Amino acid sequence: MNSEEIRVLVVDDHPMWRDAVARDLEEAGMNVVGTAGDGAKVLRIAPAARPTVAVVDLNLPDTTGVDLTAALDALEEPPHVLILSASGAGEDVLAAVKAGATGYLVKSAGREELLEAVRRVHAGEAVYTPGLAGLVLGEYRRLSTHTSRSSSAEEGDGAPELTPRETEVLRLVAKGLAYKQIAQRLSISHRTVQNHVQNTLTKLHLHNRVELVRYAIDQGLDD
Repeated sequence: MNSEEIRVLVVDDHPMWRDAVARDLEEAGMNVVGTAGDGAKVLRIAPAARPTVAVVDLNLPDTTGVDLTAALDALEEPPHVLILSASGAGEDVLAAVKAGATGYLVKSAGREELLEAVRRVHAGEAVYTPGLAGLVLGEYRRLSTHTSRSSSAEEGDGAPELTPRETEVLRLVAKGLAYKQIAQRLSISHRTVQNHVQNTLTKLHLHNRVELVRYAIDQGLDD
């Protein structure tokens, strides 16, 4: 992936931390299109800056990272959101993901872990600090169990038809595999995996990998 394609907006109210993250991203060849210490500035500059990824802290002086994530998701060109927070509490993680965050990383993560997370979130992959992915998938399964009967009754036979390969890729996405791992498992290119995922998102009228995982679990494809 060409790092220059990745346009990042860094949001944190601590200037030293914000500047350090921005510097690490720039040194890795990514394009930092803006930095902000509060939600108001983010929403003011994001439409013109057009970031593909927003790295957002949970605690901001005028809003929360969860509310800001939801606001960014409502933009005409919404960026993928990677929450970068000191908190690894389950309720914070789930609230962020439900608001539309594509990834969640705790601030104890190393530099390379952050850079890889930004690259993967830019590609639409769900990325979590080790130990948090199981929490999110567990919540999806709980919600799916609760809603599966009513959803089936409402959808009837009108579910979109996926190709066998799209279904195969979707099944591996639901199991939490990264695109690179799926490509290796199926002996296809990383770009082909991305194309299958994008086609599936379009057919299902979904917006990101987080919603795709939820759909796959609803369909029992994670078994």
